Amino acid sequence: MPSDRLEGRVAVVTGAASGFGREIAVAFADAGATVMVSDIRETPNEGGFEDAPGMTTVDLIREHGGTADFVECDVTDAAQVKNLIDETVRRFGRLDVMMNNAGIYRGGKLTHEFTEDDLMACFDVNVKGTFFGAQEAVKQFLAQGDGGVIINLVSTAGLQGHPNQSVYNVSKGAQANLTRCLAIEYGRDGIRVNGICPTYAKTSLTRAFYDDKDFDTMFVDSIPLKRWGESKDVADLAVFLASDESSYIHGALVPLDGGETLCRYSVT
Repeated sequence: MPSDRLEGRVAVVTGAASGFGREIAVAFADAGATVMVSDIRETPNEGGFEDAPGMTTVDLIREHGGTADFVECDVTDAAQVKNLIDETVRRFGRLDVMMNNAGIYRGGKLTHEFTEDDLMACFDVNVKGTFFGAQEAVKQFLAQGDGGVIINLVSTAGLQGHPNQSVYNVSKGAQANLTRCLAIEYGRDGIRVNGICPTYAKTSLTRAFYDDKDFDTMFVDSIPLKRWGESKDVADLAVFLASDESSYIHGALVPLDGGETLCRYSVT
């Protein structure tokens, strides 16, 4: 049900056409926020788990009675990220929540097998994209003078090592430390910064893993809660971190992993 937990606030969500970003944008709107939806395309990626895949995120929010608009943005381009924030303020008057969700995954190889292109793809989207988003949000928050919230979509890959995805883990480790640095630097200005660290969850990016029954069995057996993550799990936490209910949570990297980071063993 809609609530007023984010009533009167304006939120930007990057990578919001599909997956986590779409679910977060809809959840923000259902909680009362006005949402600027952003992505490199307006329609959902194919092969995902979205409700109403034939609808854009903006259309879905509006169908729920919320307020939203769309700005195309490649987060690897600083000028486009600046335009995203400028357009948000022009259309909606201010910015209160910056959700740096856009991300990319590269995996399936040992470290010596990855190419420079693999490394730079992860660095450009996951690190530069979050860095540019945070920079522009901070500038706007400081200009407004009344604080704000930044939430970075990190990963358990930012908390620990994993085999066969070193380029991804490197980028997520950098994103995790950026979250800490931002929290240290801007807490005094009333700008709260936190990170969400999901394990594998059901999105178009993980569809191949989900459909691989051997991987599915191995993964579920390794998670104490014995299930995949859902986009709704991420969205619920994002709403909490964006709201006043989390007003003293700052600089945290919150595992959202069914217990993955506790162990990697099956318990029978």
